[in-house]
Amino acid sequence: MHSSTIQQKLFGAKQIPADVIHHIYKERWLQIWVPKMYGGLGLNFTNGLKLLKSLAFIDGSLGWMVTLCAGANYFSRNLKPEIAQELFKDNFTCFGGSGAIGGTAEKLNDFYLINGRWTFATGAPHLSHFTLNAVITENNQPVLDENGKELIRSFIVPKDQVEIIADWNAMGMQATGTFSFTVDAIVVDANHSFIYNEFYTDAVLDRIPFRIFADLTLLVNYLGMAEHFIDEAAKIRPQLDLSTFRNNLSKQENQTYLFADKIETLLKDQQEIAVEVQTEIHQFAETLVATLSHKILDLYFQLGIKASHTNEPIQQIFCDYFTATQHANFRRVYS
Repeated sequence: MHSSTIQQKLFGAKQIPADVIHHIYKERWLQIWVPKMYGGLGLNFTNGLKLLKSLAFIDGSLGWMVTLCAGANYFSRNLKPEIAQELFKDNFTCFGGSGAIGGTAEKLNDFYLINGRWTFATGAPHLSHFTLNAVITENNQPVLDENGKELIRSFIVPKDQVEIIADWNAMGMQATGTFSFTVDAIVVDANHSFIYNEFYTDAVLDRIPFRIFADLTLLVNYLGMAEHFIDEAAKIRPQLDLSTFRNNLSKQENQTYLFADKIETLLKDQQEIAVEVQTEIHQFAETLVATLSHKILDLYFQLGIKASHTNEPIQQIFCDYFTATQHANFRRVYS
């Protein structure tokens, strides 16, 4: 399916159409971070980021859904190999869920009894399994770790044991299927639980700090949507000189990939990623999103009323982009 066809199908869509979902499965975009040993594409960091950026350029909801679901499929690396092999035996496996701690998991020998409610599970209608974080309890009391804090584990739950709550009311990202979900007294085998920084595979990607992985996979979505916004702005006001904006955007995109290359090189050389490097990347990404937001607004003010029409692609891009800016990862909170 050509990218222009996907773009047309997603314009004004409230959900990703079935034929586009089938194309996503066929291309295995949801398994870009899944190791080849489990049937995934096993892309390196930079190439995976380039693909996600290209999808966000096609459509914000498409890029966001693939980014977050592929990010959840990354947890294949945290599972015991025999479990991962079984779960990823076909191209239709799609993890997704919430990073929040929304419930409890009562330990029952080699099983857990899980209850709770979680928010913002992107791709919910298309998931084969939901991922969730829960407080571990025994005899209905929280289990504490060695530091006296509540012990948290992540779990993988089949979709038929989950109730989806279609409560997404944001102005943009309409087709992402970002919904809440609940589970009610379900029993999960301990082998379907994991800790996100414990791995059963041995690859460079495993050692990328989660903060950097989250920062850069999300950042390329903003870059893709910003580039698409510029293209549509040029159609509305061809007389505008957008070359500086384009050039700066290209430079920042290249810098993003340079950071990814640097991280992979350091890890291949068995070097640790210093906290200072992680902070540098986060500050770069946070500042870039803020800068892009202001530039997009400045450009929007020059486009006239046509840019606000709901039948114009630029209006959907605008709503998608600024909905995405509300993600907690880069949102600046002022006291």
